[in-house]
Amino acid sequence: MESKNFFNDVYDVVRQIPVGRVTSYGTIARFLGSALSARMVGWAMNACHGMPDVPAHRVVNRNGVLSGKHFFGSPTAMQELLEKEGVTVKNDNIVDFKNVFWDPATALL
Repeated sequence: MESKNFFNDVYDVVRQIPVGRVTSYGTIARFLGSALSARMVGWAMNACHGMPDVPAHRVVNRNGVLSGKHFFGSPTAMQELLEKEGVTVKNDNIVDFKNVFWDPATALL
């Protein structure tokens, strides 16, 4: 039951990531007061496929790598979704990661 509530909290944060921006698993975990739960955020992202209102493609690892791309149905789907939003991706890495990074701790004050 606890993880289900955590997953819902994760989804609430992910729904607020603006188009054309990305954040990381760890940043979401820290924002939710569970800094050591980045992996659990990843599990939440893996479990939300089929939920069109949760833009999981906007969540990447702490270095801007598309580490969850294998869960999008094709190896290029995550990149394609990001590029449709104006995010540049090269070799599975977000280009200019610092400038497109979104931090809920500052954005959702």
